[in-house]
Amino acid sequence: MTLQYDVIVVGAGHAGCEAACAAANLGSKTLLITMDMNKIAQMSCNPAVGGIAKGQIVREIDALGGFTGIVADKTAIQFRLLNRSKGPAMWSPRTQNDRQQFIIEWRNIVENTKNLDIWQDQVLEVITQQDQICGVKTSLGVEIFAKSVVLTNGTFLNGLLHFGAKQIPGGRIAEPAAKGLTESLVELGFTAGRMKTGTPVRIDGRSVDFSKMGQQDGDDDFHKFSYLSSSKRELPQCSCWITYTNEKTHDILRGGLEFSPLFNGQIKSIGPRYCPSIETKIVTFADKERHQLFLEPEGANTQEYYLNGFSSSLPIDVQINALHTIEGFENVRIYRPGYAIEYDFFPPTQLKHSLETKLIKNLFFAGQINGTTGYEEAAGQGLIAGINAHIACHGGEPFVLGRDEAYIGVLIDDLVTKGVDEPYRMFTSRAEYRILLRQDDADIRLTEKSYQLGLASKERYDELIEKKENRDNLINFIRETSVKPDEINNYLEQIGSSPVRQTVKLLDLVLRPQITISELSEEISSLKSKISEIKNQQQEVVEAAEITLKYQGYIEREKTIAEKLQRLEHIKIKDKFDYSTILSLSTEARQKLAKINPETIGQASRISGISPSDINILLVLLGR
Repeated sequence: MTLQYDVIVVGAGHAGCEAACAAANLGSKTLLITMDMNKIAQMSCNPAVGGIAKGQIVREIDALGGFTGIVADKTAIQFRLLNRSKGPAMWSPRTQNDRQQFIIEWRNIVENTKNLDIWQDQVLEVITQQDQICGVKTSLGVEIFAKSVVLTNGTFLNGLLHFGAKQIPGGRIAEPAAKGLTESLVELGFTAGRMKTGTPVRIDGRSVDFSKMGQQDGDDDFHKFSYLSSSKRELPQCSCWITYTNEKTHDILRGGLEFSPLFNGQIKSIGPRYCPSIETKIVTFADKERHQLFLEPEGANTQEYYLNGFSSSLPIDVQINALHTIEGFENVRIYRPGYAIEYDFFPPTQLKHSLETKLIKNLFFAGQINGTTGYEEAAGQGLIAGINAHIACHGGEPFVLGRDEAYIGVLIDDLVTKGVDEPYRMFTSRAEYRILLRQDDADIRLTEKSYQLGLASKERYDELIEKKENRDNLINFIRETSVKPDEINNYLEQIGSSPVRQTVKLLDLVLRPQITISELSEEISSLKSKISEIKNQQQEVVEAAEITLKYQGYIEREKTIAEKLQRLEHIKIKDKFDYSTILSLSTEARQKLAKINPETIGQASRISGISPSDINILLVLLGR
């Protein structure tokens, strides 16, 4: 039989699900191939979505019409907005999720998406013709043809699990590795590498003494991930718990280092510096007497807990003995030990900003195959790859987000411009325009773009328009409305703020750092009445108005800087130079520019090792 699709997506993890749904919802006949339909969007590591910078990515995915935020909200057993003590550019939403419900919700979406079929099988190789993708071959001997293919293989490509000296081939525990696809791609000329990551022990909650641990509850307010979700939490809310290692723990762990694959040479691939194993922590931070651990529930109705901060590949008995020295874990039992995993990836400098490979037309990579880590980074790439796979089938300009438009834009530009020397994780520090890329305004930045593409629904777009109108009306009211001293001075004195001597605009009060619009509305009836007129997203509108007013100067300044630097993004240089012949460039610059062949001067300026003088030379050669 001959199967023909517009888009094939290989792998049903977080990247694959977003890619498949995006392509299908844009109108492409799409096939999602997965080795196990019961593990769709499996949370392989911790049962959580979001966090510092990652939460901003999830908001962006939602604003663009993706589903990660919706699923995270539906399956949340705890929600927290991190960094509330800092400015809004640093606020980052995070959910603790029910792992099984997360899979169920995603599978429900995938199975009921129009234009989207599912096939349970393993892809062994890609089919190409004249440097263009044609389809894939599977382990069942099926050849499936398509105009575009998106590979989102996670940690499965020649995956190898390490439990101390014990090695087991696999993509996750109890799941087989994917063989053949790496070799197929290398034969086509792609460069592959090896990376490693790890996951902690899973704890039986019945054996934990929670009375010896610190309790961490979630927030109970209107914040959420999706602009379409109800603010009401659908599942029972659960606590996380905090405990610490100690010197006894460290002594036991040190005694097992010679058996750790990370230290005895058994694992040679590159791993995440910012998320080290517990054995790496006790070596790197030998002076620290303790390390913080977070015990996170895996669901609302399970006794399984994830021990965040205790990632390890030490032998099982060493892990258990060390755990027994930690407060609350004296009698702990485990469901399974921590382990390390090695897997193949493909350096992302082999990609364009659309995530299409430079070598094979209409072949796209997304997720950990590009050297990234994290559900959110994978989902963001998957969404962009799915959009561009659809465009590649039906015509149109690739959809690319700039560094001043989205964290997703920063992520992809970093990958294709700089490459990776460790598993890439998003941080707020990677974004030079953090004030423009806040979590609260992702819909204002991105939903209209997606609506014009045909991905974001009319419902999303209408909600955006209503929100912007309500926000602007409230801002104008605050700017134009006056307040007399006798209306507000009692309140100002109560909170320790200077009283006013004459009639002032509401704006003057809102701009005071210790005063919020919501608090003012309890004192000023006209403001309360104005807010009550907002029927939908009332609290989000108030927050958006407040951030816009209080941070307007910073926002405008960052926009000006972004616009100036944006000019370099319009100076095209791809294929204009034979860099090897430009001897005025440094040797490193010639080598890296030839390897990456940047699209623009802007991209060239961000390549590691390219100096301002190298950029000036290119501008002179362009006649500027």
